[in-house]
Amino acid sequence: MVASGVRKSCTAREVSRANDVSCEAGMDGDAKLVTHDLQASEPEVQLGLSRAGVKGIAKAIHLRWGRFEQVVSAEIDCTVDLAASQKGVHMSRFPELFEEAIDRVVIGEALVIEALAQHIAQHIVERQRALRAEVRIRAQYPLQRRTPVTKLATQEMVALIGIAAASETGVRRLVGVEATGINACPCAQGLVRDKATERLLEAGFDGDDVERILELVPLATHNQRGRGTLYVGTERQLNAERLVDIVESSMSSPVYELLKRPDELFVVEHAHLQPRFVEDSVRVALATTLERLPPGFMSSGHGRRHLACLVFTSQTGTCLRP
Repeated sequence: MVASGVRKSCTAREVSRANDVSCEAGMDGDAKLVTHDLQASEPEVQLGLSRAGVKGIAKAIHLRWGRFEQVVSAEIDCTVDLAASQKGVHMSRFPELFEEAIDRVVIGEALVIEALAQHIAQHIVERQRALRAEVRIRAQYPLQRRTPVTKLATQEMVALIGIAAASETGVRRLVGVEATGINACPCAQGLVRDKATERLLEAGFDGDDVERILELVPLATHNQRGRGTLYVGTERQLNAERLVDIVESSMSSPVYELLKRPDELFVVEHAHLQPRFVEDSVRVALATTLERLPPGFMSSGHGRRHLACLVFTSQTGTCLRP
Protein backbone atom coordinates (compact mmCIF):
# COMPACT_ATOMS: atom_id res chain seq x y z
CA MET A 1 0.00 0.00 0.00
CA VAL A 2 1.37 3.44 -0.99
CA ALA A 3 -0.01 6.50 0.73
CA SER A 4 -1.36 9.33 -1.40
CA GLY A 5 1.31 11.78 -2.57
CA VAL A 6 4.30 9.61 -1.52
CA ARG A 7 6.83 8.19 -4.03
CA LYS A 8 8.18 4.68 -3.64
CA SER A 9 10.94 3.04 -5.70
CA CYS A 10 10.35 -0.29 -7.35
CA THR A 11 12.99 -2.97 -7.58
CA ALA A 12 14.33 -3.84 -11.01
CA ARG A 13 13.04 -7.40 -10.68
CA GLU A 14 9.41 -6.15 -10.66
CA VAL A 15 9.63 -4.53 -14.06
CA SER A 16 11.00 -5.05 -17.51
CA ARG A 17 14.77 -4.66 -17.76
CA ALA A 18 14.28 -2.55 -20.85
CA ASN A 19 13.32 0.55 -18.87
CA ASP A 20 14.12 2.26 -15.63
CA VAL A 21 10.81 2.07 -13.82
CA SER A 22 9.50 3.71 -10.67
CA CYS A 23 6.12 3.74 -8.97
CA GLU A 24 4.19 6.89 -8.28
CA ALA A 25 1.02 7.22 -6.27
CA GLY A 26 -1.52 9.67 -7.56
CA MET A 27 -3.94 11.67 -5.48
CA ASP A 28 -6.57 9.00 -6.07
CA GLY A 29 -4.28 6.33 -4.60
CA ASP A 30 -3.81 4.47 -7.89
CA ALA A 31 -0.17 3.76 -8.80
CA LYS A 32 1.04 4.42 -12.31
CA LEU A 33 4.23 3.31 -14.03
CA VAL A 34 6.76 5.88 -15.22
CA THR A 35 8.72 4.29 -18.04
CA HIS A 36 11.04 7.16 -18.92
CA ASP A 37 14.61 5.82 -19.17
CA LEU A 38 16.37 8.51 -17.16
CA GLN A 39 19.78 6.80 -17.38
CA ALA A 40 19.65 7.00 -21.19
CA SER A 41 18.99 10.74 -21.21
CA GLU A 42 21.67 13.38 -21.77
CA PRO A 43 23.56 14.64 -18.69
CA GLU A 44 23.94 18.29 -17.84
CA VAL A 45 27.73 18.00 -18.19
CA GLN A 46 28.52 15.92 -21.25
CA LEU A 47 31.77 14.18 -20.36
CA GLY A 48 32.47 10.52 -21.00
CA LEU A 49 33.36 8.32 -18.01
CA SER A 50 35.82 5.46 -18.38
CA ARG A 51 34.53 3.53 -15.35
CA ALA A 52 31.01 3.41 -13.97
CA GLY A 53 29.67 0.34 -12.24
CA VAL A 54 29.59 -1.75 -9.07
CA LYS A 55 32.22 -3.19 -6.76
CA GLY A 56 32.46 -5.99 -4.22
CA ILE A 57 29.42 -8.04 -5.27
CA ALA A 58 29.69 -11.36 -3.36
CA LYS A 59 28.82 -14.51 -5.30
CA ALA A 60 29.41 -18.25 -5.05
CA ILE A 61 31.03 -19.60 -8.21
CA HIS A 62 31.90 -23.07 -9.46
CA LEU A 63 35.60 -22.87 -10.25
CA ARG A 64 38.13 -25.18 -11.81
CA TRP A 65 41.65 -25.15 -10.37
CA GLY A 66 44.01 -27.49 -12.19
CA ARG A 67 42.54 -30.97 -11.79
CA PHE A 68 40.11 -29.92 -9.06
CA GLU A 69 36.70 -28.27 -9.03
CA GLN A 70 35.10 -26.48 -6.12
CA VAL A 71 32.45 -23.94 -5.23
CA VAL A 72 34.18 -20.90 -3.75
CA SER A 73 33.25 -17.45 -2.49
CA ALA A 74 34.19 -14.62 -4.85
CA GLU A 75 33.87 -10.87 -5.16
CA ILE A 76 33.03 -9.36 -8.53
CA ASP A 77 33.74 -5.81 -9.70
CA CYS A 78 32.28 -4.59 -12.98
CA THR A 79 32.57 -1.26 -14.75
CA VAL A 80 31.54 0.02 -18.16
CA ASP A 81 32.56 2.95 -20.33
CA LEU A 82 29.85 5.58 -20.22
CA ALA A 83 29.38 7.77 -23.29
CA ALA A 84 29.20 11.55 -22.86
CA SER A 85 25.62 11.49 -24.15
CA GLN A 86 24.39 9.01 -21.50
CA LYS A 87 23.46 10.19 -18.00
CA GLY A 88 24.06 6.94 -16.14
CA VAL A 89 24.12 3.15 -16.08
CA HIS A 90 21.49 0.81 -14.66
CA MET A 91 23.27 -0.15 -11.45
CA SER A 92 20.58 -2.60 -10.35
CA ARG A 93 21.05 -4.60 -13.52
CA PHE A 94 24.65 -5.53 -12.83
CA PRO A 95 23.86 -8.08 -10.08
CA GLU A 96 21.04 -9.48 -12.25
CA LEU A 97 23.42 -9.89 -15.18
CA PHE A 98 25.94 -11.57 -12.90
CA GLU A 99 23.28 -14.05 -11.87
CA GLU A 100 22.30 -14.71 -15.48
CA ALA A 101 25.89 -15.23 -16.58
CA ILE A 102 26.79 -17.45 -13.64
CA ASP A 103 23.61 -19.53 -13.83
CA ARG A 104 23.90 -19.97 -17.59
CA VAL A 105 27.54 -21.05 -17.69
CA VAL A 106 28.76 -22.14 -14.30
CA ILE A 107 26.01 -24.40 -13.03
CA GLY A 108 27.15 -27.84 -14.10
CA GLU A 109 30.28 -26.52 -15.81
CA ALA A 110 33.34 -25.30 -13.93
CA LEU A 111 35.41 -22.53 -15.51
CA VAL A 112 38.84 -21.12 -14.98
CA ILE A 113 38.41 -17.73 -13.38
CA GLU A 114 39.56 -15.62 -16.34
CA ALA A 115 37.13 -17.41 -18.67
CA LEU A 116 34.27 -16.64 -16.29
CA ALA A 117 35.32 -12.97 -16.17
CA GLN A 118 35.36 -12.93 -19.97
CA HIS A 119 31.88 -14.43 -20.22
CA ILE A 120 30.42 -11.91 -17.77
CA ALA A 121 32.11 -8.97 -19.52
CA GLN A 122 30.72 -10.03 -22.90
CA HIS A 123 27.30 -10.48 -21.35
CA ILE A 124 27.43 -6.98 -19.84
CA VAL A 125 28.41 -5.40 -23.19
CA GLU A 126 25.52 -7.15 -24.90
CA ARG A 127 22.84 -6.38 -22.31
CA GLN A 128 23.94 -2.89 -21.19
CA ARG A 129 24.77 -1.73 -24.73
CA ALA A 130 28.09 -0.52 -23.34
CA LEU A 131 31.09 0.50 -25.44
CA ARG A 132 33.37 -1.51 -23.17
CA ALA A 133 33.00 -3.55 -19.99
CA GLU A 134 35.65 -4.66 -17.53
CA VAL A 135 35.11 -7.44 -14.98
CA ARG A 136 37.39 -8.41 -12.11
CA ILE A 137 36.76 -11.57 -10.08
CA ARG A 138 38.72 -12.36 -6.92
CA ALA A 139 38.14 -15.74 -5.29
CA GLN A 140 39.69 -17.23 -2.16
CA TYR A 141 40.89 -20.75 -2.86
CA PRO A 142 42.36 -23.38 -0.47
CA LEU A 143 45.67 -24.70 -1.79
CA GLN A 144 46.58 -28.14 -0.49
CA ARG A 145 50.27 -28.64 0.26
CA ARG A 146 52.82 -30.43 2.48
CA THR A 147 55.16 -28.92 5.05
CA PRO A 148 58.79 -28.82 3.81
CA VAL A 149 60.37 -31.32 6.26
CA THR A 150 57.75 -33.37 8.12
CA LYS A 151 55.48 -33.55 5.01
CA LEU A 152 52.32 -32.98 7.03
CA ALA A 153 49.21 -32.02 5.07
CA THR A 154 48.29 -28.37 5.39
CA GLN A 155 46.22 -25.77 3.59
CA GLU A 156 47.06 -22.26 2.44
CA MET A 157 44.53 -19.71 1.25
CA VAL A 158 45.49 -18.01 -1.98
CA ALA A 159 43.55 -15.57 -4.11
CA LEU A 160 42.72 -16.33 -7.73
CA ILE A 161 42.05 -13.32 -9.93
CA GLY A 162 40.46 -13.15 -13.34
CA ILE A 163 40.18 -9.88 -15.27
CA ALA A 164 38.56 -9.40 -18.68
CA ALA A 165 37.82 -6.35 -20.80
CA ALA A 166 35.25 -6.80 -23.57
CA SER A 167 34.03 -4.59 -26.39
CA GLU A 168 32.46 -5.06 -29.80
CA THR A 169 35.93 -5.51 -31.29
CA GLY A 170 37.11 -8.30 -29.00
CA VAL A 171 38.17 -9.41 -25.53
CA ARG A 172 41.42 -9.24 -23.59
CA ARG A 173 41.93 -11.02 -20.31
CA LEU A 174 44.38 -11.54 -17.44
CA VAL A 175 44.81 -14.36 -14.97
CA GLY A 176 46.40 -13.57 -11.63
CA VAL A 177 47.17 -14.85 -8.15
CA GLU A 178 47.90 -13.37 -4.74
CA ALA A 179 50.20 -15.29 -2.42
CA THR A 180 51.98 -14.58 0.86
CA GLY A 181 55.58 -15.20 1.89
CA ILE A 182 58.42 -13.87 4.05
CA ASN A 183 61.10 -11.40 3.02
CA ALA A 184 64.24 -11.10 5.17
CA CYS A 185 65.88 -7.66 5.01
CA PRO A 186 69.34 -7.66 3.32
CA CYS A 187 70.23 -4.22 4.70
CA ALA A 188 69.88 -5.13 8.38
CA GLN A 189 71.61 -8.44 7.73
CA GLY A 190 74.58 -6.58 6.23
CA LEU A 191 74.88 -4.50 9.40
CA VAL A 192 74.78 -7.65 11.53
CA ARG A 193 77.44 -9.26 9.33
CA ASP A 194 79.79 -6.27 9.68
CA LYS A 195 79.40 -6.23 13.46
CA ALA A 196 79.85 -10.01 13.72
CA THR A 197 83.03 -9.79 11.61
CA GLU A 198 84.43 -7.11 13.91
CA ARG A 199 83.71 -9.13 17.03
CA LEU A 200 85.17 -12.37 15.64
CA LEU A 201 88.38 -10.62 14.59
CA GLU A 202 88.67 -9.08 18.06
CA ALA A 203 88.22 -12.58 19.54
CA GLY A 204 91.29 -13.82 17.68
CA PHE A 205 89.85 -15.51 14.59
CA ASP A 206 91.71 -14.85 11.34
CA GLY A 207 90.01 -13.51 8.23
CA ASP A 208 89.53 -16.90 6.52
CA ASP A 209 87.97 -18.41 9.64
CA VAL A 210 85.63 -15.44 9.99
CA GLU A 211 84.40 -15.81 6.40
CA ARG A 212 83.92 -19.55 6.91
CA ILE A 213 81.92 -19.02 10.11
CA LEU A 214 79.68 -16.41 8.53
CA GLU A 215 79.00 -18.73 5.57
CA LEU A 216 77.90 -21.57 7.86
CA VAL A 217 75.78 -19.61 10.36
CA PRO A 218 72.59 -17.81 9.21
CA LEU A 219 72.86 -14.16 10.15
CA ALA A 220 70.10 -12.40 12.05
CA THR A 221 67.90 -9.78 10.41
CA HIS A 222 64.34 -8.55 10.66
CA ASN A 223 61.72 -10.05 8.37
CA GLN A 224 58.17 -9.25 7.36
CA ARG A 225 55.32 -10.81 5.50
CA GLY A 226 55.03 -9.83 1.88
CA ARG A 227 52.10 -10.27 -0.46
CA GLY A 228 52.74 -10.67 -4.15
CA THR A 229 50.16 -10.29 -6.91
CA LEU A 230 51.15 -11.59 -10.33
CA TYR A 231 49.07 -10.98 -13.47
CA VAL A 232 49.72 -12.64 -16.82
CA GLY A 233 47.90 -11.66 -19.99
CA THR A 234 47.23 -14.62 -22.26
CA GLU A 235 44.45 -16.11 -24.33
CA ARG A 236 45.61 -19.63 -23.47
CA GLN A 237 44.64 -21.54 -20.35
CA LEU A 238 47.20 -21.29 -17.57
CA ASN A 239 47.26 -23.30 -14.37
CA ALA A 240 47.30 -20.63 -11.68
CA GLU A 241 49.15 -22.99 -9.31
CA ARG A 242 52.26 -22.36 -11.42
CA LEU A 243 51.88 -18.64 -10.79
CA VAL A 244 51.54 -19.21 -7.03
CA ASP A 245 54.84 -21.12 -7.06
CA ILE A 246 56.52 -18.27 -8.98
CA VAL A 247 55.33 -15.66 -6.47
CA GLU A 248 56.30 -17.69 -3.40
CA SER A 249 59.71 -18.71 -4.74
CA SER A 250 60.57 -15.08 -5.48
CA MET A 251 60.48 -14.25 -1.76
CA SER A 252 62.92 -15.26 0.94
CA SER A 253 60.64 -18.11 2.01
CA PRO A 254 57.04 -19.31 1.65
CA VAL A 255 54.80 -19.53 4.70
CA TYR A 256 52.81 -22.50 6.01
CA GLU A 257 49.66 -22.67 8.11
CA LEU A 258 51.10 -25.63 10.06
CA LEU A 259 54.71 -25.84 11.25
CA LYS A 260 56.38 -28.45 13.40
CA ARG A 261 59.81 -27.67 14.83
CA PRO A 262 61.82 -29.13 11.91
CA ASP A 263 59.61 -27.18 9.48
CA GLU A 264 60.03 -23.99 11.50
CA LEU A 265 63.82 -24.39 11.42
CA PHE A 266 63.71 -24.87 7.66
CA VAL A 267 61.61 -21.73 7.09
CA VAL A 268 63.78 -19.53 9.34
CA GLU A 269 67.08 -20.75 7.85
CA HIS A 270 65.76 -20.62 4.30
CA ALA A 271 64.55 -17.04 4.71
CA HIS A 272 67.78 -15.77 6.29
CA LEU A 273 70.00 -17.49 3.72
CA GLN A 274 68.06 -15.74 0.94
CA PRO A 275 67.46 -12.13 2.03
CA ARG A 276 65.55 -10.01 -0.49
CA PHE A 277 64.04 -6.58 -0.84
CA VAL A 278 60.55 -6.39 -2.34
CA GLU A 279 62.24 -4.93 -5.43
CA ASP A 280 64.33 -8.12 -5.69
CA SER A 281 61.19 -10.24 -5.43
CA VAL A 282 59.53 -8.33 -8.26
CA ARG A 283 62.53 -8.78 -10.57
CA VAL A 284 62.96 -12.46 -9.71
CA ALA A 285 59.27 -13.25 -10.21
CA LEU A 286 59.08 -11.50 -13.59
CA ALA A 287 62.28 -13.16 -14.82
CA THR A 288 61.00 -16.56 -13.65
CA THR A 289 57.66 -15.98 -15.38
CA LEU A 290 59.40 -15.34 -18.71
CA GLU A 291 61.66 -18.36 -18.19
CA ARG A 292 58.94 -20.86 -17.25
CA LEU A 293 56.23 -19.91 -19.72
CA PRO A 294 56.81 -21.30 -23.20
CA PRO A 295 57.77 -18.95 -26.08
CA GLY A 296 54.75 -17.16 -27.52
CA PHE A 297 52.59 -17.99 -24.49
CA MET A 298 51.83 -14.33 -23.89
CA SER A 299 51.05 -13.62 -27.54
CA SER A 300 47.65 -13.92 -29.18
CA GLY A 301 46.82 -15.36 -32.56
CA HIS A 302 46.26 -11.79 -33.77
CA GLY A 303 49.87 -10.73 -33.21
CA ARG A 304 49.14 -8.89 -29.96
CA ARG A 305 51.63 -9.10 -27.11
CA HIS A 306 50.36 -9.65 -23.56
CA LEU A 307 52.56 -8.66 -20.64
CA ALA A 308 53.14 -9.84 -17.11
CA CYS A 309 52.62 -7.41 -14.23
CA LEU A 310 53.64 -7.88 -10.62
CA VAL A 311 52.72 -5.97 -7.47
CA PHE A 312 54.49 -6.69 -4.18
CA THR A 313 53.32 -5.26 -0.88
CA SER A 314 55.14 -5.54 2.44
CA GLN A 315 55.04 -3.75 5.76
CA THR A 316 57.67 -1.31 4.48
CA GLY A 317 56.29 -0.41 1.07
CA THR A 318 54.86 -1.37 -2.28
CA CYS A 319 56.65 -2.11 -5.54
CA LEU A 320 54.98 -2.32 -8.94
CA ARG A 321 56.57 -3.54 -12.14
CA PRO A 322 54.76 -3.95 -15.51
